[in-house]
Amino acid sequence: MALLAALRELVGDNAVLTAPEDRAAFETDWRGLSSHEALCVVLPQSTAQIAAIVKLCAGVGAGIVPQGGNTGLVAGAVPAPGGNQVVLNLRRMNRIRVLDPVGDTITVEAGVTLQAVQEAAAAQNRLFPVSFGAEGSAQTGGIISTNAGGMQVLSYGSMRAQVLGLEVVLADGRIWDGLKSLRKDNTGLDLKQLFIGAEGTLGIITAATLRLHPAVSARTAALVGVANVAAALQLFQALRAQAGPALTLCEFIDGPAMQLGAAHTPGGRLPFTAPAYMLLEISALDATAAPAATLEPLLAQALESELATGAVIAQSTAQAQNFIAMREAVSEGELREGGAIKHDIAVPLATIPATVAAIESLVAAKYPDCRLNVFGHLGDGNLHINIRPPAGQTLAALAGRKAAITAEVEAIATARSGSFSAEHGIGQFRLPGMRTHKSAVELDLMRAIKTALDPQNLFNPGKMIPEKD
Repeated sequence: MALLAALRELVGDNAVLTAPEDRAAFETDWRGLSSHEALCVVLPQSTAQIAAIVKLCAGVGAGIVPQGGNTGLVAGAVPAPGGNQVVLNLRRMNRIRVLDPVGDTITVEAGVTLQAVQEAAAAQNRLFPVSFGAEGSAQTGGIISTNAGGMQVLSYGSMRAQVLGLEVVLADGRIWDGLKSLRKDNTGLDLKQLFIGAEGTLGIITAATLRLHPAVSARTAALVGVANVAAALQLFQALRAQAGPALTLCEFIDGPAMQLGAAHTPGGRLPFTAPAYMLLEISALDATAAPAATLEPLLAQALESELATGAVIAQSTAQAQNFIAMREAVSEGELREGGAIKHDIAVPLATIPATVAAIESLVAAKYPDCRLNVFGHLGDGNLHINIRPPAGQTLAALAGRKAAITAEVEAIATARSGSFSAEHGIGQFRLPGMRTHKSAVELDLMRAIKTALDPQNLFNPGKMIPEKD
């Protein structure tokens, strides 16, 4: 009660939520798979308030769960079991502090949504390239804390590549002002890298200086049919050789996944039926360029050689956006139609066909009643392997097999020098994979860093770093 009173005095009564009905949305992850009670939800408005909140919680040993838009898929931004945790939602930290069109940077607070960053950049004829389906609600601090990727990692890199500087509240309540906009700074350890992808376990990101890029002036999207992922990889190699960095998007979506996405997209319609699909985009900075001129002969050749089974180049911006919307709607469609056991693997590009074949064989042999969706970012080796329950059933039907399915999929990826989590992070759901696939040396190093920066285990307890056995 003393902590709640102190928090209310600091941020105001309306910014401390204690009623169960007010806390519920902040305590439950996006998929509704994890929900644990918090002491309260606090909505600070400034970095100074966050620093004071950290000191108050540290004084009574209450954990802090930093939370942005709560759009993650591994329950990394909601309380873990055990109680005595305060959810710190940063949505009121939503100011764009500076946009520098000369230096091509933007400095924003952690609660600014990805869409707001994109729109602010576009207003200055600049591009912020990170893009994914939840961009209207995902917040900058959470995106940095999870090192989110999206569909344009192929050309621009993940969120880590966009971050030039950070402002962070540390576990002792001090504020580290690292909001530099320099491309080069070789003065000791690059401290910001510790907090990018750390899922809020080492510090609370309160603001960031991000890199902007020249705006794309011309682009062409296409939807291409292919027989399988091996054919898709061949076509990607041909496109990359011809287009180079102008190939800004290359997605693979198997037939069932694409049909599901189309069914859950307003106005979604597949122009042709294929065993699997590729979503492509060629971009150019020069408004007089014709990206279609690069794409058309390659697709014509792919059709002639039967590497592609069909192809449609978007004839308008609206059609291109519809192609992308169908791809982005796959996860929403899965959620609405019973859910899925989700896996977010990455493997070396050359091993993609063998990896997918091994997973298809696994499902056919051991889980024949399940439905498999394979889709993702072909150009950077990141595939989402989602296993759905039988038609008409919910994810509860697979509860008894979930751990075994995940362990087997992860083993297939790591056996090929891959990763069991490419962009979704660890949170609570991927902790078993950390114990299984990370070496003792790696885990010891992570725990040592955690102990050095957060000796009380104040920040996001029960996430990312498994406890020592």
